[in-house]
Amino acid sequence: MDAYRTLVLAHALFGTAALLTFWSAAFARKGGPLHRGSGKVYLLAMVGVTISALPITAMAFARGHDVTGTFLAYLVLITATVMWLGWRAVRRKRDQAAFRDRAYLTVALLNLVASVAVFAAGWRVSQPLLMGFSLVGAATGVEMLYRRARPLQSARWWLKEHYSAMMGCGVATHVAFLSIGLNRIVQALGFAPPSWYSLIAWFGPLLASLAAVAWLDRKYFADGRAPAIAAPRQV
Repeated sequence: MDAYRTLVLAHALFGTAALLTFWSAAFARKGGPLHRGSGKVYLLAMVGVTISALPITAMAFARGHDVTGTFLAYLVLITATVMWLGWRAVRRKRDQAAFRDRAYLTVALLNLVASVAVFAAGWRVSQPLLMGFSLVGAATGVEMLYRRARPLQSARWWLKEHYSAMMGCGVATHVAFLSIGLNRIVQALGFAPPSWYSLIAWFGPLLASLAAVAWLDRKYFADGRAPAIAAPRQV
């Protein structure tokens, strides 16, 4: 097995671990030992996914697939962003100003610039997927800039930041599974996915995450108070 295939295999294994631990953390009692432990493993798996994606992205550029390389680099950025935000919200839960510092501003601007680049690439090759998914980075950047100017008022602001970011991570995890993993399994069984499947694979998890965040907001913050959840230890 050559180095590239080994890298792709490692990327898939990290992704599988991320998929399993995402749901383990999701169903565990929030703030409890299983939730914290599964969350740590999930983030480590996602770090593996992100790092292993970098040489895959570089290979796309090396082969002259500039549009693909641009999109892959963009996916790495928006995934790394929500991973960082979710982890950082817990690390800096006692200081919202420190959470929204210059590094936060820089990441917000990077997301905006990357979204413009991906939209332009999609426009150039008439690819709706790229143009549509560029809105994710744009929305992330705009939301971060807005929250930097107008921070959340709740003392448990970090909780909303944490679960919103983890839902974003979940999008990346499930998009990868649906668009690559499940797609290959179906093809190996001799079936051809319908033409509309790719749009479901890419945008289905995104819409589901938006609905999940709205539900969590309603559940935890509808009355303006945060829930009584055990504060996680810093990691």
